[in-house]
Amino acid sequence: MAQDKEPKCGDLIEISRGLYKHWALYVGDEHVIHLTSENGSAGASSAKSVGQNKAIVKRETLNDVVKQDNWKIRNHLDEKYEPYKKEDIVEKAEKLVGREIEYNVFTKNCEHFVTLLRYGEPQSQQAQDLVYGLIVGAIVAIVGVGFIAHATSKDKEKEKDKHGKRK
Repeated sequence: MAQDKEPKCGDLIEISRGLYKHWALYVGDEHVIHLTSENGSAGASSAKSVGQNKAIVKRETLNDVVKQDNWKIRNHLDEKYEPYKKEDIVEKAEKLVGREIEYNVFTKNCEHFVTLLRYGEPQSQQAQDLVYGLIVGAIVAIVGVGFIAHATSKDKEKEKDKHGKRK
């Protein structure tokens, strides 16, 4: 589903894929350049690359990549970094089409790819949020295990006291 505003060359396109976002760079003439799985077809996303360490840079139509998903223009780091000139962004992106590049969901994903092209800074809020969630989840699990271990030891102490009084 498209939005009212037309994208301009160099705009970052955020595509909602449910639990995650796929990112592409608008290069004009209704086309985007994006990072996708090695064997990805039109619309394939970085989620398919999670277990892989390589991805392919592709140039496809915005509609083929988006399919039925919602998308929006999201130049979310413009206040933090000054974007390169649109012509330079598109030229750098076009030179990468067809190349196989390193992929890592935490450090080199599709959002890192497009922010590097636009700002010269590879950043991914989505990856930062995922790492934060994993850390919080690990802490909760550790605290939960500690709580269960403590409760279990207290139950064993009570059981010993009961047995000790009966004898």
